[in-house]
Amino acid sequence: MSAEPAILTVPDARLRRVARPVADFDDSLRERFRELEAAMEAGPGGVGIAAPQLGMNDRLVVVDCTRARRPCRNHGRLWLVNPEIVWHSGERALGREGCLSVPDWVGMVWRSRRVRLRYHDADGQAHELEASGFEARVIQHEVDHLDGILFTDRVVSTHDLVRRMG
Repeated sequence: MSAEPAILTVPDARLRRVARPVADFDDSLRERFRELEAAMEAGPGGVGIAAPQLGMNDRLVVVDCTRARRPCRNHGRLWLVNPEIVWHSGERALGREGCLSVPDWVGMVWRSRRVRLRYHDADGQAHELEASGFEARVIQHEVDHLDGILFTDRVVSTHDLVRRMG
C-alpha cells in the first residue's frame, strides 16, 4: 500500500503555477484522481482539492460537499477535468474559507453565490452544471488553485485572516 500523498503548503512555489490542461483520458488520470481523493479524505474537513496541491501540474479538481459539516445542496462527488467557470451570478456572499494548503488559517472571502461550470469527466465526456451556495464557493476556491491563486489572495482584509483554534 502506498503512502498517503503529501499536500503542499505555503510557501511552496508549485502552488502558484498555472496548471496545464489535461489531454489524455486514461488510467493514469483515474489514478491521479484517486490520489487526490485520498489526500482530501485524510485532511481535516476537506471538501475539495486541486491537483496543484499535490504538486501535479494538471487541471484536475475533486469536489465533494457531502463531506461538509453542515448539509448543503450539491451534486455529490465530482471529478472535474479542465473545469472552467463560464458564468457567475452578480450576487455575492461573504464566507469563511480555509485550505488544506494553508493549514490552521481561515479568512473571509467574497464569492459568487451561483456559478455555471463547464468540465470533462474522467472518460473525456463534456458536462456543464450549475452550483450554488457552499458548493459554488468550493468550486471557485478549487478552480482558483488551478490558476495559482490561494484564498489568502482574496481575503477581504488581512485583519480577516485568523489562526484557526483547535
